[in-house]
Amino acid sequence: MGQDRTAVREQAEAVLQRLAGAHARLREDQWRAIEALVVDRRRVLCVQRTGWGKSAVYFVATALLRTAGGHGPTVIVSPLLALMRNQVDAAARAGIRARTINSANIDEWDEITGEIHAGAVDVLLISPERLNNPDFRDTVLPKLAATTGLLVVDEAHCVSDWGHDFRPDYRRLRTFLGNLPAGTPVLATTATANARVTQDVAEQLGAASGAEMASGPDAASGAGAGPETLVLRGSLDRESLRLGVVDLPGPAHRLAWLADHLDELPGSGIIYTLTVAAAAETAEFLRSRGYSVASYTGQADDADRRAAEQDLLDNKIKALVATSALGMGFDKPDLGFVVHLGAPPSPIAYYQQVGRAGRAVAHAEVLLLPGGAEDAAIWRYFAALAFPPEDQVRSVLAALSTDRPRSTPALEPIVDLRRTRLELMLKVLDVDGAVRRVRGGWIATGEPWTYDEARLRRVAAARTAEQAAMREYATTAGCRLRYLRECLDDAAATDCGRCDRCAAPTFAVGLSEDTLRAAEAFLGRSGVGIAPKKLWPTGLAAVDVPLRGRIAQPEQALPGRAIGRLSDLGWGGRLRELVGPGAVDVAAPDDVVAAVVEVLREWAHGTDPWPRRPVGVVAVGSRHTRLVSSLAGRIAAVGRMPLLGTVAVAAGGGARGNSAQRVRALYGSVTLSSELAGALAGLAGPVLLVDDLVDSGWTMTMVARELRRAGAPEVLPLALAVAG
Repeated sequence: MGQDRTAVREQAEAVLQRLAGAHARLREDQWRAIEALVVDRRRVLCVQRTGWGKSAVYFVATALLRTAGGHGPTVIVSPLLALMRNQVDAAARAGIRARTINSANIDEWDEITGEIHAGAVDVLLISPERLNNPDFRDTVLPKLAATTGLLVVDEAHCVSDWGHDFRPDYRRLRTFLGNLPAGTPVLATTATANARVTQDVAEQLGAASGAEMASGPDAASGAGAGPETLVLRGSLDRESLRLGVVDLPGPAHRLAWLADHLDELPGSGIIYTLTVAAAAETAEFLRSRGYSVASYTGQADDADRRAAEQDLLDNKIKALVATSALGMGFDKPDLGFVVHLGAPPSPIAYYQQVGRAGRAVAHAEVLLLPGGAEDAAIWRYFAALAFPPEDQVRSVLAALSTDRPRSTPALEPIVDLRRTRLELMLKVLDVDGAVRRVRGGWIATGEPWTYDEARLRRVAAARTAEQAAMREYATTAGCRLRYLRECLDDAAATDCGRCDRCAAPTFAVGLSEDTLRAAEAFLGRSGVGIAPKKLWPTGLAAVDVPLRGRIAQPEQALPGRAIGRLSDLGWGGRLRELVGPGAVDVAAPDDVVAAVVEVLREWAHGTDPWPRRPVGVVAVGSRHTRLVSSLAGRIAAVGRMPLLGTVAVAAGGGARGNSAQRVRALYGSVTLSSELAGALAGLAGPVLLVDDLVDSGWTMTMVARELRRAGAPEVLPLALAVAG
C-alpha cells in the first residue's frame, strides 16, 4: 500500500460510507488510528467516548488491509455475545465477512476454522475465555496468531486489574501478542479508562517508556507509552445526555417513582439494577402497572437474552430491566434513556453504562435513583469475591501437581474457596504462569510465583475510593457530567449546562399515593422457594467423607420456603439487618414473625402446597441463636405444634466457602440430643426445620439428613432469608 497516505484516506472514507452512509466522514483521530494501523503497522490505544466510532476504525482498517492482499483476518477479542452479534451485522454492511467463535455456537467451530484457513473470513470475533480454552489455545490460537492481519482488543480496560471490569482471561492476550509476526498492527479500544488504566493497558500492549499522545482536534489528553503504542485519548463529553439524580427514601418509593414517570422518559431505554433479584422484581412490578418491559440478566438463557435485546432494538418494549450483564457492546443508537435503580460501585462503571444512551438522538435522559446503605451492602458482597489471601492461594498450588490435572470440583474439597473465587484465582495464576489449564482441569507448572500483596492492597484501596466517589456523585453540588469526566481524568472537562445541577431538574421527586401503596404491597410480599439438594459434591472421598452420588431419598429434605432473598428490593434490607454480616442477635421481631406466618399460610393453601401439615418444630443451632430459637417458639405457638428441640451444629460447621468444604465441615458436627431423637421416633408427620439464613443450603441438607435418620418422616426447611 506504500506511503500514499492521501490515497489511503480516500479509500478509508469510501469504506466508512459503505458502513455508515453516504454523508459519513472520518473524525481526525479515527483517521490517525487507521493511518497508524494500515500504513505504519503500529499499536494503537484508542480511549474515546461511547458512540465516537471506535468500531469504524477497525472495520475500515480491516477492509483496507484485506483489499491490499497478503493479510490474514482481523481478530477481535470482545467480552459479550451481544457485542459480537452487533459487530457481525455491522461488518456485513461494509462488505466484510465476520464470524464468531463462542460458547453459543460450538457446532459451527470446525466449519469456521475451515473458512479461516481458506481465507474466506475477514473478521473473527472471539471471547477472552476462548484464549484459555485448552483445545483452542493449543491448536487454533498459534496458527491464528501467525496469520492475523490485525488484532483488536475491544473494551481494553478489562486487561487492567485497575479497570472497573477486570477479567483475568484478557491477560492471556500477552501470549497472543507475543506470537504475532513482527509488524502486525494492534488496536485496543475502550470508553472507560482513567489515566492509570490507560497507562497500564498501554504497557501491556508492549510499550516502552515515554509517551506519544494524540494532538488532533478530538484529543483532550493522553497517557501512554513509547514509540510502539500511539495513545489517542479524546474528550468524554456526551452532548446528548442530560444527567440527574432523584433521591428517594426507600425501595418502594424508587419503584413507585419509576412507575409514575417511566412514560415521561423519551423513547425506549434501559433500567439497570444491581442484582438479578432486583431486575426480576422491577420488571414484574412495571408489567403489573401496564408497562411493556423485559428483564435481562446473566442467569437468563441465551435465547431469552437475544429475544429481549431484539425487542428493545425494535422498540417493542419501553425498557429492558437489566443487570450489568447488559453492558459493554450493546448498541442501540436511538436509546432514549438509562435509569439506575441503585448506584454502580464506581463513577467509571456508571459512565460506561450511561454511555449506552443518546448515540444517535439529540437528547437522552440519564437518571440515578441511589439506594444509599442498600447499595453499599451489595458493593460489599461483590468486594468479598476479590482475589483470595495468600494462604488460600498457596493451598491451591500445593494441591496441584505438575503431571496430574485436578478439575475445579476436585479442588473444592481441599481448598476453602467458593467456586467463583476459585475459578478467578486459577485464571490469574494461569496468566502469571504458576498453573496451566489442560484437558481434565489444572496442573501446576512448578514455576516460582510471588503473591503481590502490595498491589492487591492498592487495588482494594482504589475500589474503596471509587465507591466513595460514587456516593459523592449523588450529592455533588457541581455539574454531574463534569464530575464523571474528571473521575476518568478528562482534562477538558467543563460544566455541561444540561444536568440537574447546571439547569433546573427535569423530574420532580413527587409520586402518587396509589402507586406507592401498590409498590409497598408488591415489595411486602413474602415467600421464596428453597430447592432441596439431591446430589453430594464431588471429590468428598479425598477428604475422608464417605458421601457420593445422589443423596438417598429417605435422607432428603422436601422443598422449603423463606421470607425472601438478601438481595430483594423489598425484604432484602430488613433481612440483612437481622442475618447479614455484623447483625446483632435479637429476638424475632413482630413484623418478621408476621411475614413468616404469612409464608406458612401460603405454603399450606397456595398453588404449590406442602404435602402434609407439619406436626412439630425443630430449630437449627445457628449463629443467631436467640433469633432462631425465639422464631421457632413463636411458630410452634401459632401453629399449635410442639417445639421438639434444637439441633446442635458444632462451631464452624457449615461456615466454609464452597459446597464440598461445607459438607466436610458439617459431616459429624450435627448432633441431636437424646430428647430430640426420642421425640422424632414414631412421629406421625413432617418436621418444620427453622434456621436464619440459607446460603449454600448444606446446613439445612445435613441437619435434615440427621433428622430423617432419627425417624422424622419428612423435613420442611423454613428460613428467614436466602442468600443471593
